[in-house]
Amino acid sequence: MAQAPRHTAFGTMHPAVPAVFLACTLGLTMFAPHPVLVSLSLAGALAYGAVARGVRPTLLALRWQLPLVALLACVNPLFAQRGSTLLFSPFGMPVYAESLLYGAVMAVMFMASVLWFQAARDILTQDKVLSLFGNAAPVVSLMISMTMRLIPRFVRQGHVIADVQDVALSCADENGRRRAGERRGLVRRRMRQSSVLMGWAMEDSLETADAMRARGWGAAERRTTYVRYRFTSRDMFGLVLVAAFGALCIAVAWRSSSFAFYPQLSPLGPWLSYTPYAAWMFVPAALHVYERSVFA
Repeated sequence: MAQAPRHTAFGTMHPAVPAVFLACTLGLTMFAPHPVLVSLSLAGALAYGAVARGVRPTLLALRWQLPLVALLACVNPLFAQRGSTLLFSPFGMPVYAESLLYGAVMAVMFMASVLWFQAARDILTQDKVLSLFGNAAPVVSLMISMTMRLIPRFVRQGHVIADVQDVALSCADENGRRRAGERRGLVRRRMRQSSVLMGWAMEDSLETADAMRARGWGAAERRTTYVRYRFTSRDMFGLVLVAAFGALCIAVAWRSSSFAFYPQLSPLGPWLSYTPYAAWMFVPAALHVYERSVFA
């Protein structure tokens, strides 16, 4: 059974190619705490989100991340009072520029990792995960695919529950039947929302388990997939290219691993040396634009 190519990055390639690319990208993002490299990773993730989901949805998704990023950046100087450039000293507590920058880099790294996981959900779909690991590690592949599916459903269901509670509260206010506890603030409403959401998640997991048991999950040692991916010579060339390009980016990250924040910032390397890393991070956005223009 052949599959129509999806208009997304790596949509016409074997799942092994995007899997290797995303694994290397996440590894580079999470284990290369360099200001320039982390910034390039965030820029690449934002670029893919903008071309794949739109600029507005991508920016709106940052509403809960930006406060957390600001919190992480501001909290680090309170616990790591190290550095050589004193900015100010509130209440006798010194805040150094190096410590503030380190917290900002860690916060941006967290944001970039979250965005790349969102991109992985779009690029490496459930059928591709099952095709890659379904026979080698069926339980692990099923857990990965279900988690990738559950997270967006969890968020959507949370919005639905919040909207229903807001409508119910507004109706109670209009009809004059408001209970005294309804005005205890937003915290109680959000706790109730979380309780309802957890109950829905457990009920949904039970229904999923019953449905899988009814369909004979685990009855056969070797499973088939409803989409068949064939590994061609084009995929082999793409995999070799990704591996070689990834090795070059790993070398760039390894050379930048000597960068130090304390006691003072190390000098940045030549800007041209970061070109392969920048090109790597913008590959998904470029491929998405290309494949959508070709197959649209």
